[in-house]
Parts: sequence; structure tokens; C-alpha cells
Amino acid sequence: MTWTRPAEWEPHARTIMCWPARRRVWGLGLPGVRADLARLARVIARYEPVTMLAGPAQLGRAQRLCGPEVSVLPIPVDDLWARDTCPTFVTGPSGLSGVDFHFNGWGGKQVHREDALVAQRLLAADGLPRIPAPIVAEGGSLEVDGEGTLLATESSLVNDNRNPGRGRAEIEDALKLTLGVRKVIWVPGVRGLDITDCHIDALARFAGPGVVLLDRPADGARPDVWSRAAEQAAEVLRGSTDMAGRPLTVVDLPAADPGRRGKDFLPSYTNFALVNGAVIMPRFGDPAADDRAAGILRELHPGREVVAVEIDTLAEGGGGIHCATQHQPVG
Repeated sequence: MTWTRPAEWEPHARTIMCWPARRRVWGLGLPGVRADLARLARVIARYEPVTMLAGPAQLGRAQRLCGPEVSVLPIPVDDLWARDTCPTFVTGPSGLSGVDFHFNGWGGKQVHREDALVAQRLLAADGLPRIPAPIVAEGGSLEVDGEGTLLATESSLVNDNRNPGRGRAEIEDALKLTLGVRKVIWVPGVRGLDITDCHIDALARFAGPGVVLLDRPADGARPDVWSRAAEQAAEVLRGSTDMAGRPLTVVDLPAADPGRRGKDFLPSYTNFALVNGAVIMPRFGDPAADDRAAGILRELHPGREVVAVEIDTLAEGGGGIHCATQHQPVG
């Protein structure tokens, strides 16, 4: 059977999110990150249905904070990163299926007893077919244009903490088989400096066929490993064509100034989420950067409303809006 991973700008049936349960992960930040998630869920629910997964002990609190517009489903989770733990949905001749990429805590970096089972449990609850992937991956490591092209970082996927002893060619074949892509564009990424080993969805995102948004450091930022990763990605992308043979147009999307925030703070606007009729982007309180990012996203997504949401505690955890959501396409 041939499956296809639709582009994120195609119509959605819903967005799926996860309600974090483990205080040992978030510590004193747990109430704040739950408030960020509830705020984000309420905003997305203006545009499409939202399903929040929560363990039995958290159902009532999640429903109260998210409000009646959000559906809360009793599936236990450890943490909030739905993009990585929920199924990656694909379509085929028989309709919608979900790929289970065997989440392993980003290479064993975090406890994941419940999160490892989220994809399987959600698909069973919804009565959807489960496709066991032949490799370990996370949804945030996969960016598709819906026309046969996939972007990925080598640092995240060609890594012994996920796929020991397996080379790039073997992993690429598995991605083609599982997601229906025909061309994979690899950028180097960065190993070992963040929990994801540099997921593509905080670095480079398709804004349409042949158009890629590239995260760039804030104005005046000192060169570092992340700016070098962006330069390497720019070099690869500008020298690449997509599956249709189009040279890629690369549009810089400068990050916010992280200021005095923590070392794990993710000031990337590239980690936006598309929903039906809107682009949901972070607001970081850097007015010039917030406005510039909104303008770029608005120009590249005509016909969609651009909505900025404050996610400071979420970003302190090293992730963003895209990381905290998983879209389910219309099957």
C-alpha cells in the first residue's frame, strides 16, 4: 500500500495536544506550562477541533483550564510534546492511518513510559490503522511539502540513540516507504546540545511547494553553534531542488532576542503551527521581532489569519507551538 503524508496546509480534521503530568520534568514551571497549553488549545479551537490527551488524574483540571470548546480524552501521557509522541498521520487508498515511530524519549533522554504508548493508544481509541515504522523518529524531525519532498536533520535521525548502526541511506528508504515521500533533503543539524538533537521543525519549514522558511538568529546575536547550523542548512537548501525539480526559495525568519531567559529557551518563530484558516505563532514580547515574523508569515500564507500566542514557559522547556501540537489531516 502507498501512503502519503499531506502537507500541513491541507485541511485538518483536528489538532491533538497532550496535558503534561510529570512534575519531575517541569518542576515549579508545571502550572505555567499548563496555562500556556490551555491558552494555546483555546486559540486553536476557534479554527478546528482540539483533542487534549490527559491521564485519568488530570482530566478534570485539563477540562477546566481548556474550557468546553476543547475535548479531553483519557489517555495517559508523561509530557506535552504531541508532535513527537502522537501518530504521524498518513492517507492512502483505504483512508487515514497513523504511523507509530516508536518514541524513545529522544534517544533515552527523558522518562517516556506512557509517551511511548501514546500513538498506539490513540489509534486504538479512534479505531484507525496503526503502521509500525521501521525506524525510530519523532514527528518534529519530519517536514513534508505533500508533493514528495521531505526535510530532515541528520543529527536527529542518523543517530545511534534512535537508530543504532543504521546509515542515512537505510533510514531514507524507511522514510520513503512510510511517508510516501520520494526525495529527502538532509541538513546536518546539531547533535547533543538540545533534547531533540536539532529537530527540523525549529530550523526549517515548508511555507508552500518550493518555499522554505529558515530560522535565523536574532539581530546582533553572536555566532554560535546554532547560527552555524542555520548557515549549513541555508547552503544545503539553496543548492537543492524539490521532488518536482523546483529550486528551493529560502526565506529567512529571524528569531526573537531571548534576553535573560534560560539556556533552553527556544525563541524560534519557525516552530509555528498551521490550522484551518490560520497560522498560530509565538509572541515573545520582542515587539520588532514579533511584528516582523507576523508580517513574513502573513505574506507567505495568504488567506490565513496570523495569531500570536504567548508561550514563555513552554519555550523555556526548549519547544514551541509546533512541538506541542499534532495535526490530523482530513482522511
